[in-house]
Amino acid sequence: MEIFQYDYMLRAMAIGLMLGIVIPSMGVIIVNRRLAMIGDALSHVSLAGVMFGLLIGINPILGAIITCAVAAFSMEWIRRYFPSYGEIATAVIMSTGVGLASILSGFVKGGANFESFLFGTIVAITDFEFYTILAVSLFVVVFLYKNYDALLYLSFDTISARLSGIKADKLSGLFVILTGLTVAISARTVGVLIISSLLVLPVSCALQLKLSYKKTHIASILFGVAFTELGLAISYYGGLKPGGSIVLLGVITLVAIMIGRQVLKKN
Repeated sequence: MEIFQYDYMLRAMAIGLMLGIVIPSMGVIIVNRRLAMIGDALSHVSLAGVMFGLLIGINPILGAIITCAVAAFSMEWIRRYFPSYGEIATAVIMSTGVGLASILSGFVKGGANFESFLFGTIVAITDFEFYTILAVSLFVVVFLYKNYDALLYLSFDTISARLSGIKADKLSGLFVILTGLTVAISARTVGVLIISSLLVLPVSCALQLKLSYKKTHIASILFGVAFTELGLAISYYGGLKPGGSIVLLGVITLVAIMIGRQVLKKN
């Protein structure tokens, strides 16, 4: 096939596979903990980080990683400062990200490069970005594997998790920081304006199948990989932005599943 004749497409497909596994894996826990807005907050912060990187002359992905890590740490600190109003942390971080992005945008030159981070691109992924995504993805997968049971417990009952001996605050903090890193590494391929959708859409599709938690997790990964790989192929052949292609494919799939379930119920 023509699409596999180009090194940049093979690289994009490899990144799509990694992100298709990692992002929905984080998304399952995020959705179960009712923290879907964290993705939006961190994506806005990553946008500020991208512009910060462009402004000072470092790799924008590195800038996004730094700002998302700081934002995730700050989010946990604010959440502990206002234990009864956890959503305040998300609102504060999102507002900060929007404010910083707005200010820094006035100093950044090169609109085309900036736009590639807004909506994603498949032709501008550097070796540094590829290996950074690979390293972070492997670290996240290992973290999720080693803490799978604890995160499952924490997702459904935080109080019981604490009573059972799980270090809930530490584990939750690490999870939010890794979510920030996941959002940051996705900026170039998926686009910062669309990352949060990829955290939720594969999980939403899997939840429609009414499976067990473990099977829902697996189904979310399968949907995530399918959306990223097919979305990248559609963007290549159609000359479209990869982020938009991936997300719209996810939305269409979700709507189709919902309609299919309604039809089956009536029959």
